[in-house]
Amino acid sequence: MDWFEIKNWLELSTGLDRDSLHIYAGVGVQLFVALILRRSLASPVPWLFVVVAALANEYYDYMGLPESFGDAPKFFDEAVSDVWNTLLLPSLFLVIARFWPTWLTGKANTGGETEKLEEAIPPS
Repeated sequence: MDWFEIKNWLELSTGLDRDSLHIYAGVGVQLFVALILRRSLASPVPWLFVVVAALANEYYDYMGLPESFGDAPKFFDEAVSDVWNTLLLPSLFLVIARFWPTWLTGKANTGGETEKLEEAIPPS
């Protein structure tokens, strides 16, 4: 089974279109690499793996084009759309985790405020 057959099987078995699969693949690769390498999403390493995977996928798609396809501008537009779909959410995760980590967790990074709050509340 080659890469095109795997992608077709995924599309048919999940009922998702290829654009949606690109989105899920980007997030999945980022989370998987972060887990395996024990890196935070604030690290650019998992995001770089997504970039490499997206570009490798598009290169493989380009190399698998039949000679009769002949519509390079259309392929380029689709490749840009695929890379955009693959990288959008991982890029947002990277930026949020790096610059606003408390935005999603709701936890303050400053330990001083927590300590002051604990001192102000008497034990019951």
